[in-house]
Amino acid sequence: RVSKNGMMRKRVDLLEEIPKLPDFLVALRPHTVWEKTPVKLFCTVEGNPRPIVKWYKDGVPVDPLSAPGKYKIENKYGVHSLIVSRYVLSTTLSMPHLTEIHASKLDVSLLDRFPVSFGVEGNSIRLVCTMVVVPDLPNIPPIAQWYRDDKLLKPSKLVEMSVGGGAASLTLPHLAKDDEGLYTLRIFTKDGTAEHSAYLFVSDAAPSAPGAPGAPMSVKAYDVNSDYVLVAWKPPNTVNEAPITGYFVDRCEAGTDTWVQCNDAPVKICKYPVHGLRVGHSYYFRVRAVNSSGISRPSRKSDKVTALDAAESERLQGTDEGYVTIPGEPTDVHASEIFKSYVVLSWKPPSPRGRAPLWYVIEKCLAGTGDWQRINTTVKLHSPRYPVFDLQDGQKYQFRVYSVNMYGSSEASAPSEPIQKVDEDGVPSAPGHVVATRNTKSSVFVQWEAPKHLKHLMGYYIDGRVVGAKEWFACNHKPFKHTRFVVHGLIPGETYVFRVQAVNLFGLSEESQESSPIALCLLLSPLTYPQLSLYPPFTFHYCVLITQRRIFNRTLQNTSHFKFKYEALLNVKLCNSATPSAPFGITMLSSDGSSITVAWKSPKHCGGSKVNAYYIDKRDADTLVWKEVNLNAVTERMCTVENLKEGTFYEFRVTAGNMAGVGLPSAASIPMKCEAWTMEEPGPAYDLSFSEVRSHSLVILWRAPIYTGASAVTGYFVDMAKKGSSEFVTLNQEAVSHRYLQVTGLEEGESYVFRVRAVNAHGVGKPSQLSEPVCAKAIPGTKEIVAGVDEETGDVFLSLEACEICETSKFVWSKNYKPIGDCPRVAVTTKGRTLTFTNPDKDDLGKYSVIVTDTDGVSGSHTLTEDGQSCLQIALYCSIFVPLKHGLNYEVLEKGHVRFWLQAVKLSPSVSYRFIVNDKEVTSGEGQKISHDVATGIIQMTVDHFTRANEGTYTVQIHDGKAKTQSSLVLVGDVFKAALKEAEFQRKEHIRKQGPHFSEYLYFTVTEDCTVMLVCKVANVKKESTLHWYKDDEEIVPDTPPNVMSGSCALPLPLVTSFSRKDHGVYKAVLSDDRGKDTSVFDISGKGASASELVLQCTPEGIRLQCYMNYYTEEMKTVWKHNKIASSEKMRIGGTAEMAWMQICDPSDKEKGHYTMEISDGVKTHTRTFDLSGQVKSDFFSVSSDRGRVVGGLPDVVTIMEEKSLSLTCTVWGEPTPEVTWFKNEQEVASTEHTRVTFDGGKFASLVINKVTPEDSGKYSINVRNKYGGEFVEITVSVYRHGEKIPEPKLGQPKAAAATPVPPKGNTNSSATVNEAKSKNVHL
Repeated sequence: RVSKNGMMRKRVDLLEEIPKLPDFLVALRPHTVWEKTPVKLFCTVEGNPRPIVKWYKDGVPVDPLSAPGKYKIENKYGVHSLIVSRYVLSTTLSMPHLTEIHASKLDVSLLDRFPVSFGVEGNSIRLVCTMVVVPDLPNIPPIAQWYRDDKLLKPSKLVEMSVGGGAASLTLPHLAKDDEGLYTLRIFTKDGTAEHSAYLFVSDAAPSAPGAPGAPMSVKAYDVNSDYVLVAWKPPNTVNEAPITGYFVDRCEAGTDTWVQCNDAPVKICKYPVHGLRVGHSYYFRVRAVNSSGISRPSRKSDKVTALDAAESERLQGTDEGYVTIPGEPTDVHASEIFKSYVVLSWKPPSPRGRAPLWYVIEKCLAGTGDWQRINTTVKLHSPRYPVFDLQDGQKYQFRVYSVNMYGSSEASAPSEPIQKVDEDGVPSAPGHVVATRNTKSSVFVQWEAPKHLKHLMGYYIDGRVVGAKEWFACNHKPFKHTRFVVHGLIPGETYVFRVQAVNLFGLSEESQESSPIALCLLLSPLTYPQLSLYPPFTFHYCVLITQRRIFNRTLQNTSHFKFKYEALLNVKLCNSATPSAPFGITMLSSDGSSITVAWKSPKHCGGSKVNAYYIDKRDADTLVWKEVNLNAVTERMCTVENLKEGTFYEFRVTAGNMAGVGLPSAASIPMKCEAWTMEEPGPAYDLSFSEVRSHSLVILWRAPIYTGASAVTGYFVDMAKKGSSEFVTLNQEAVSHRYLQVTGLEEGESYVFRVRAVNAHGVGKPSQLSEPVCAKAIPGTKEIVAGVDEETGDVFLSLEACEICETSKFVWSKNYKPIGDCPRVAVTTKGRTLTFTNPDKDDLGKYSVIVTDTDGVSGSHTLTEDGQSCLQIALYCSIFVPLKHGLNYEVLEKGHVRFWLQAVKLSPSVSYRFIVNDKEVTSGEGQKISHDVATGIIQMTVDHFTRANEGTYTVQIHDGKAKTQSSLVLVGDVFKAALKEAEFQRKEHIRKQGPHFSEYLYFTVTEDCTVMLVCKVANVKKESTLHWYKDDEEIVPDTPPNVMSGSCALPLPLVTSFSRKDHGVYKAVLSDDRGKDTSVFDISGKGASASELVLQCTPEGIRLQCYMNYYTEEMKTVWKHNKIASSEKMRIGGTAEMAWMQICDPSDKEKGHYTMEISDGVKTHTRTFDLSGQVKSDFFSVSSDRGRVVGGLPDVVTIMEEKSLSLTCTVWGEPTPEVTWFKNEQEVASTEHTRVTFDGGKFASLVINKVTPEDSGKYSINVRNKYGGEFVEITVSVYRHGEKIPEPKLGQPKAAAATPVPPKGNTNSSATVNEAKSKNVHL
């Protein structure tokens, strides 16, 4: 306690020692007094050292001795007074002369601030911010300004403001969507300004009809003339409503309540010209949107507009206009607005025009015809604007204008250029990638990419949707201009997706793609307090508390409300926060007279995620208003601020941001003068940091200066002093060329500060900003880097076990204190703790260091030298082997070429190698090509013609510098035969495809009229190519010749009932031209083998012997033999049109032996056998036992009351571990907060439903499966409500998953079963 009191007393003393310019706390007020009566003038001043106050009258100092008894000057406790005993008319006193007076000299602290608010059209809302004012003078309230979207608001019928009584308020009595935006309260204080901002959302009122759109907004009148205005507005957001088809524009003459619709048909764009106004009359305008469901509520009316010609008064003041009678002709006739709905003609009035009233006559004609027709036959135009609505689509028109007054008409103007209406498809393109990140527990930060085609963009609408819901909701109701937006008012615990639409005068763009789902965490709960926005776990600094305490002890000593809040703050623990803390240490790096380059230090606390954005503000040193420097975030801790005034002092502050949002701004920098640096010496180094802080040593690092002076920087000097001392000691006698220095000989527990000076050929430059004090004391539990060699791989590694770490910490490795770039010899583990040298050499010798981010300075270093034991391992390991990524392998290419290749980790340009085949070296030449690529490390040999002579052993020997290696490939036996077969097939395919060929061979299909169609697809054909059909080598001439250019040809085979033997045969298609021919055969003759060999298949019930049929009719009979086989529960016999099978359920030793299947077609009997005995049987039976299955634990029926939790848990088995999938009503169940799916230890599968509802009733099932088979089990779940009878259980019928048949491999271009066509026929 004594220590803390001492620290506080020391801090107060330091605050009192800070110099401060003299200033007024309370300034003089004007007085009105009776003549010859006394008057007292008071003022209160502050400053350090204490200022001297002088009084002046009309610029002349007041001297009490010059008029004894008339003036009396006093100073008590900082309150200065002047008493004038006999006031006469000539006595006029001016302010005491100190410095320039600011807008406010009051000490203002904001307390309760208005939050993000939500309103509805037509309602009212009040934004209030309470504050403490010192001194609290009722007659002198602080100056408060309100802004909406950075535009100053002024009091009106729609905006009411008040300040006083310890609060500033803004009342919006009649809300409209025009009022939506970011509201900022700015209070002027003696130290600058106190600000607070929050967003106000205004949603649509209830529609006039169900499904009608919302009201338009921001209605304004432009281009005001005597009888014409152009009305523009912004379109409303349509989320779930029908698209807007147009708008109606209404006008109301000032002083009346009658609204008149201006357009008969809805206008489709957000702009409409209104003409026919009465000169000198004032009007209001409003807009209504229209869609298929109805008309919206009207928008807020525009500001009052008076129909007057702005140039009329200037014209009447002319001197020569009175002598003109007939006016001149108008000039520059053109179209100022061109849309599909209308065209607005504009022209310049005649000069001279005379003083007589003037009007205009307009004529039009089709371009080039000269057939002029008058347009305004009944309308007298007084404005040089006129909208034309009745132009035909696709036609071009020309216009000309006459000037007319009481004396006559002018000549016609020059015709306009041809004018044609244009289409209105001018909406912007859809915005780009949308990213949503968490902001608070009820808000989300949404960012997106701007559209590629902006087309006069007004802003964006953001829509949101709860995942799983169908309806979208509007996040904003007024177009937002930037590409980032914070969506407020969300429900904690829900998961949302977002989309964005761009807006212009043509309407809304297509929706962007949806963002990725983002869940709002229930645990994030903010505690807002003056100047602090904290989230559990909280973070703030002790100096912040001291500042708050210093202010409140002076202002709220006797306020119990403050006492409660302050004590609550004192009990908060130091942990991580959501947003980063403020940056600090802003320093000036260079200036060229129009810009200043500044740098700063990272926040001490990142807030739980990486700091990825910085925002810089600036202000003149003699002003209080901050201005943004960068709208787009800066990622580096340095920024050049442009467009500054030379000779002006500026202050800067920086705010950091991360994925959670933007933190608090830094303290303002010292004033920096914008003047060009011309000195020959270098500027200051910056970004001083420390690493490897120990009890007696540390390493200091810095960055090179931005301003280098007249020559390059050659070195650096480092100065050190004890904290609180101004006596600096230079640590290095000679300048060091690198940007780090190891400092030794420190006293343990002592704190030091450092500075760095850069050196060039012209001398020593400016010193850097002083570093933060650093204490020479190691972090408890500090460990050093450990070097070793992996016993298995022989790799050398460096590893650090951090004594302190958090989730966001990263290990940053450096060599000689320079970041390690991409190096194939160096690898960092996923967590970053270990640095491994996979292929070390002598270039890897040096000093390696690592820094653990987001800690209190955990770091370490290790030096690899030739004398070290670890370097001995490097010397033994390096320069021996060429490491390979892939050994020698082969692949078959198109044209039948075979490529032999391997890939090394790295190859030098001087690498040499050779291929050896069957102990003979092969060189690049005819028949083979050998090459390599240094960039990829690939060495390859391509054999053009691969034959039986190429069988043997292939070896590649590599010699790269001192390193050597070799890799071999044995290509003999079955492996070679497979490669040769593939090469010959690819060669034949290449040759076949050089001419006309079949891209798909013959196959059959059945049409709706029971016609079998033989179909084939052809490629690489030309007009001369022909296709001929054959059956048993006899040509078939179809009624319609085949059209090969169509790419597909078909031969119909009409059927009445079924195939007969006369339809059996071998069908063939021959495609040919002068380049060659290709043949496709389809065999339905019934000749040849009618069945494949017997194969064994594992099923969930046991094993199955099955035979795939290539040819099958109803006359065929299938007989199975093994002792005596009859269809039973143990052995089941069955089949399909494509397969005959026999199922053995739960096989045992009794089922050993030979199995025979006899197939007879009435003429000949075919036999297929299978040996199911000995090791074969044991292998397959063991495989059957390893299939995935449910061992037990699941009921057939579950009945449960709502609001309870249901857990379906079972034990599964299988080798390998099976995959488990849960289904509800045959739809796969995904794991959510409501329905949680788990599979623990490869044995226990669970489906847990939290707080079941009647909607959870249904048929649930689990599918357990691995490569040997699986099992499918069903459970019926019934949920009943409170008070209902327990429903009778209805037992579900579990289904076993049928084994998937594996067809035999064969040529699809050979034959097919006739019964397949027959089965399709029956199905139809």
